[in-house]
Amino acid sequence: MISKFKAVLVKFDVAFPYGGKHEQYGTLAADTKDSQDLLIAIVGVKDFGNKENSDLAQRYNIKKEDFPVVLLFVQGKSEPVRFITEKDSDFTGENLKRFIRSNTNVYLGLPGCVEKLDKLAEEFKVAEEQERQKILKKARIFEETLPEQQQEAAKIYIKTMEKILERGNVFVQTEETRIQGLLYRGKLSDQNKRAIEERRNILQSFSIRDEL
Repeated sequence: MISKFKAVLVKFDVAFPYGGKHEQYGTLAADTKDSQDLLIAIVGVKDFGNKENSDLAQRYNIKKEDFPVVLLFVQGKSEPVRFITEKDSDFTGENLKRFIRSNTNVYLGLPGCVEKLDKLAEEFKVAEEQERQKILKKARIFEETLPEQQQEAAKIYIKTMEKILERGNVFVQTEETRIQGLLYRGKLSDQNKRAIEERRNILQSFSIRDEL
């Protein structure tokens, strides 16, 4: 099955999983069910009877006390990438989406993102400066065609492009660090937290990952 998709996300868990993390994983599966490039799967591991799938868990060095463990298998890579969180509350459908996007070429829309602008961001981050100027111009023109509720997001894409042209690609890394700090250290209202998370989602579109 893995060879048929660009990416496969697998949750290793008890045979009959339940609870908040399992529900979040289900949310991700529902949100991405129409993707032709991504498979969301679960491997139930039994430590009784015929110990079904315990050999798979052992193969990937997964221990029962660590359940649930999520691995991302990427086409062209020999080893999967493990989803790691700093705290249990970080195990969310949105963070799983970010994890997939940061490690694959699979497109998944995140809250606050605009697909057309995400594609321009992908072009922008690998382009030379002269071409980047042209892409920035395209983004500004496209902003004018968007409905009002998406224009605020478009401004963030455009501002990010401008900052990268001014400071270089390092701007993305420093801004990601700053936003991460705000989310983990600051006391934010739900509205402000959501706005910052959406900004982080947009910024991720400009992140340069390792070649797959």
